[in-house]
Amino acid sequence: MRPTAKYPFIFSDEPKYRIRRHLAFWVFWWLTQAVLYSVIGFSLKHGYALHLLDSTFESLVYMIAHISLAYALMYFVIPRYLLKQKYWQTAVWVLLCFLGAACVSTILAVTIIPQIQEWILNTTEFGRALRLRAASNLHKALMAGLRGGITIGGIAASIKLMKHWYVKEQRNLQLQKENAESQLQLLKAQVHPHFLFNTLNNIYSHTQNTAPVASQLVMGLSDMLRFMLYECNQPQVPLSKELKLIRDYITLEQIRYDEQLDVHVNMPANTSDLAIAPLLLLPLVENCFKHGTSHMLEQPWLNLQVTLDNNRMYVKLMNGKDSGVAKNNYQGIGILNVRKRLELLYPGKHELTITDEEDVFIVNLWLQLDSIPLTKKENAGFKLAYHE
Repeated sequence: MRPTAKYPFIFSDEPKYRIRRHLAFWVFWWLTQAVLYSVIGFSLKHGYALHLLDSTFESLVYMIAHISLAYALMYFVIPRYLLKQKYWQTAVWVLLCFLGAACVSTILAVTIIPQIQEWILNTTEFGRALRLRAASNLHKALMAGLRGGITIGGIAASIKLMKHWYVKEQRNLQLQKENAESQLQLLKAQVHPHFLFNTLNNIYSHTQNTAPVASQLVMGLSDMLRFMLYECNQPQVPLSKELKLIRDYITLEQIRYDEQLDVHVNMPANTSDLAIAPLLLLPLVENCFKHGTSHMLEQPWLNLQVTLDNNRMYVKLMNGKDSGVAKNNYQGIGILNVRKRLELLYPGKHELTITDEEDVFIVNLWLQLDSIPLTKKENAGFKLAYHE
């Protein structure tokens, strides 16, 4: 069970849980500070009840600095710098955030806090004395604000990091479990690869002279199966090989349609050292043929555009479909598996939108890819004799 389902109050990103979670934390922090400083500043002159009331209002005012610091750390410094291993930038931003919170606390201590004490403790002399003392001891006020900022900042950052690491660990465990299940299903279903490739090679050699188109189709299928069986056991494969597989698959489908399929494919010629999870895009293309073009009696078409912007890949896939095809056909197991793999492998680094119109099916995907050093030359795509 995923953490968001098991502990929704702690891990869920739904607004109702997030609001309750944050309110609970800040109310707890406010009341803890109020009780703590009411005891520290207690004197018999005004009584504990007045000191508690005064400390409650003061703690509420200091929350301005504390909330600003906590959210700056949790939603700016940690995700943008610390989690991306930019440690020097992290140290600089943490120092700036703490100093900024200390300065805000000092300003509050000199301006608003004396007014609160004058109102609650009903003594102007004490308020004036406090303002003079705060103004003449800015260094001490700054250190006090820094101490409070370090406390709340440390607590907020610890909670953020513990949640991040726990969710990441649970995601890795789930991914390992699903990979093991997928490998088990593959072992149950697959024919021994050596037998399969030997058989395909024999068919290729027998048809090379008598049926050149068929022999090229067999060779293309052999290349695809070899990629699926031998190279897809890695977490990532070169993007160029994944795109080659897509192009080979489309080419095979074109032969099946006997050139009646109108196909436009545009892919980048240079993919540099970018890598992608294997077989991530193939189900999207396969789905277009399965539920779209195969049901069209006249002018079936498909358009695939793949572009790169630094490490970000954009994919736009469109295909025509018969208006009588049910829309829920496009939400089959293949699409669901793609969505699930994207959530597990690229959390926060992707966006997949699917539009199912009356006569067209559109897939838009952007994906933040990783870079890996390429150690082997990429295989060239096979060339079909049918197109010569």
